[in-house]
Amino acid sequence: MSAVRSVSICKTISRVVKSRLTAQSSAALNVQLQNRRSFHLYSPEPFHPIPDKSPTWMSAEEAVRVVRSDMRVYVHGAAATPITLVEALSEHGLSSSLSNVEVMHIHTEGPGTYAKPEYEGIFRSNSLFIGANCREAVNSGRGDFTPIFLCEIPLLFRRKLIELDVAMISVSSPDKHGFCTLGPSVDCTRAAIQNARFIIGLVNPHMPRTFGDGMIHMSHFDAMVKGDYPLPELKAATPTDIENEIGRVIADNLVEDGATLQTGIGSIPHAVLNALWSHRDLGIHSEMISDGIIDLVEHGSLTNAQKVIHTGKIVGGFAMGTRKLYEFMDDNPFIVMCDIAFVNDVSLISQNPRVTAINSCIEVDLTGQVVSDSIGTRMYSGVGGQVDFMVGAALSSDGLGKPILALPSKNKKGESKIVPFIKEGAGVVTTRAHVHYIVTEYGIAFLFGKNLRQRAHALIEIAHPDHREHLEEAAFKRLKCMPSA
Repeated sequence: MSAVRSVSICKTISRVVKSRLTAQSSAALNVQLQNRRSFHLYSPEPFHPIPDKSPTWMSAEEAVRVVRSDMRVYVHGAAATPITLVEALSEHGLSSSLSNVEVMHIHTEGPGTYAKPEYEGIFRSNSLFIGANCREAVNSGRGDFTPIFLCEIPLLFRRKLIELDVAMISVSSPDKHGFCTLGPSVDCTRAAIQNARFIIGLVNPHMPRTFGDGMIHMSHFDAMVKGDYPLPELKAATPTDIENEIGRVIADNLVEDGATLQTGIGSIPHAVLNALWSHRDLGIHSEMISDGIIDLVEHGSLTNAQKVIHTGKIVGGFAMGTRKLYEFMDDNPFIVMCDIAFVNDVSLISQNPRVTAINSCIEVDLTGQVVSDSIGTRMYSGVGGQVDFMVGAALSSDGLGKPILALPSKNKKGESKIVPFIKEGAGVVTTRAHVHYIVTEYGIAFLFGKNLRQRAHALIEIAHPDHREHLEEAAFKRLKCMPSA
């Protein structure tokens, strides 16, 4: 590239940034922000075309030059991670000797190059939910983790508690009217692009075009980059015999026909979905959707017919699965991908019938405290939306909701996952006051309304037989009385 063209591009980006910053500080925009509605409609807020404005098409390397030291950059997550932009940003940081650039995101896919040791001091990741590519950085002190309920992440941006300089996102190809979509991941990205000062869009023809809140007109982008690569895939591992048994216990005993389901990440929720083919009129209102929904649709089990919120449609915040899932989502009006502040709103979740929330966890103590984000002091994932749906199911307006947490009775080392005390440093995500149902391959413990003595008894009953005697002794030592029903 010629030096003249490089200077020209930099000047163009500078002018756009300056214009956007000036516009955001204007009194007119402040009035507009103050007058925004504080609740969410079922239809997405329209990203209207901006007259006489169009994005500048450029390479990824050119687009990321807008990032300077001390800026905060938001990165689209999950299957929509703009890997091309992330790699270009990492190289830009190194070659331009940037420093103190904060990279904010939920779980992302790809190598997460900016979080590697050689980028320390240039970038510092801030995970709102920790993915595998940032786990080592967080636990080594090079990266940060912000504990937060998934439903509240958009508030950080909308209330200007966290201001974003640049948002790097992936979008589907523009339609004939110039509208793109956020594809499989609307989640908290909708709030991010509404509030970022400079927006870079990676247009990837592999991104499914989805319905819901993820529409964005291309005139809202400051720079657009062409990309062409398959989306990251999450291929569910074949459930073990134990996980299949847990799925069967939940499907046969806790999921009713007409239930509205939320399922989290992992083999156990996948095993539950595989066990529901004989059910009827199930619905989905879930922060995450995965491949498991496809078979339920094809078997006629999943109709969404009895749902109150978006009757007849699957509602999700983000999707993570295989190419089969992304193709199923593409241009499919049966699925609406929505702002996570809407999807995980407890007041909306609770309106659906027989809300059944199914999530996994790492360990549970004898009083019902649930650890889901860490293994001792080692951070593993995040708070996510588990509590949002535990509460939504518990407060289900028809009184038939079931908040469920499931786990194998022991880990791969043979240690009990039902424990006298949680590990030192571990974080309680779901409190003992929120817990209703705990499920292992040995059965169901219903803890709601039970005292500590009764809880310990119920949990010991579903622990692995090899550990029950020890747990009973530990319960007596802790509670100063024998656990009993």
